[in-house]
Amino acid sequence: MNTPGPMLFVVGANHHTTPLEWREKLALGPDILPTFRQTISRLEGLRECAILNTCNRVEIYGVAESATTIDALVSAFCHQQGIARADFDRVRATARADAAIRHLVKVSSGLDSQMLGENEIFGQVKDAYRAAQTAHTTGPVLNRVFQKAFQAAKYVRTHTAISEGQISTANVSVELAQTIFGDLGDARVLFVGAGEIGEKTARAFQNRGARHLTVASRTMERAMTLATSMGASALPFDQVEAQLADFDIVACATAAPGAILSHAVIKRAMRARQAAPLFLIDLALPRDIAPEAAEIENVYLYNLDDLAKITEENRLARVAEVDKAETIVRERTESLWETIALHVPGRE
Repeated sequence: MNTPGPMLFVVGANHHTTPLEWREKLALGPDILPTFRQTISRLEGLRECAILNTCNRVEIYGVAESATTIDALVSAFCHQQGIARADFDRVRATARADAAIRHLVKVSSGLDSQMLGENEIFGQVKDAYRAAQTAHTTGPVLNRVFQKAFQAAKYVRTHTAISEGQISTANVSVELAQTIFGDLGDARVLFVGAGEIGEKTARAFQNRGARHLTVASRTMERAMTLATSMGASALPFDQVEAQLADFDIVACATAAPGAILSHAVIKRAMRARQAAPLFLIDLALPRDIAPEAAEIENVYLYNLDDLAKITEENRLARVAEVDKAETIVRERTESLWETIALHVPGRE
């Protein structure tokens, strides 16, 4: 439906419709994202835009003069990622007007997350908004929408129990490691990637009693900084493959464009480990660890989708809170939409 006048919208793909292997193809790398943001900001008819790019979703929020502009935006994204438009159309989701606001509030509050109620997404949405502001691609509509969405998300988290339980990838990873090794005090743990996810995972292991921790990063300075703050060791990135056999648990969370641990490398490490189990946690997108490694004897490999499935039990314990949270989202969305509807018509 073509709505006359400017319209608020969100278009993209997420874990609901898109398997992990497709999310890898859709994810915008950190070196691509700033350039792509500027490219689409120059599209005729696109007044404002912000890009949310995480492991579970890539979504573009914006204000467009017409549906034709949104269509051009989708085509630009497909061209950038080298994917067929027809393939993307099979997995993409689009919402406009109040539905777009409702979606943003649900995403920010963790209601739309693969791990219901997870906390990381709130910071990721704030980072996406901050990056758009810095690039001067937001305006009066998106500024108001994002700011009010943050307020609503905080209210949802404060007044419901959807965030209770072990619902972060870091905590779930630790629990899985404990099922394999029991007490983590003697386990040798390597964290590859010193970003936010890597740091949270490392601290989660440390909080559960892991004492022998090592950090590696493509930037040695970052590895040293995190290692020093935790009383851990630092390992040069180019030594990860050679020393892989020395570790019992390896958690990878880099922004590399492809796998950093191949099937061959892991198989060679297992020969040196003499049947001792190796627990691999792949928290990256694109994936850091070759998925075929799961077929190697005594290798336990878990990726983001695997971790999400494991949290289903915790989600069921919080499902009673979802209705309460959904009511809050609906009320807040309606209130916000009334204040901006005159500027961006087209309720859907």
